[in-house]
Amino acid sequence: MSNSAIGPLLVVSLANFLNIYLAIIFVRLLLTWFPNIDWMQQIVGFLSPVTDPYLNLFRFVPPIGSIDLSPIIAIFALQFAMQALTALEPMLSNF
Repeated sequence: MSNSAIGPLLVVSLANFLNIYLAIIFVRLLLTWFPNIDWMQQIVGFLSPVTDPYLNLFRFVPPIGSIDLSPIIAIFALQFAMQALTALEPMLSNF
């Protein structure tokens, strides 16, 4: 593999990872709407350690009433990072 192919490969791989992580965050957030389901405890037990460190970075935003806006800001930050990576990919393919 040539050096010119490594940069775009890393960018695409990181973008795919961020897409998967975004889906995991969505599942985690949707499951918080159903706290009384028994099988949910096992899934949240797996998803919480994976997603909470990232979501906790955005907990500085105070909730409005009972609505926590920090996950929305965290999702926007992930989407911004994915767009920045896709914009960076053509520049890396020129090297």
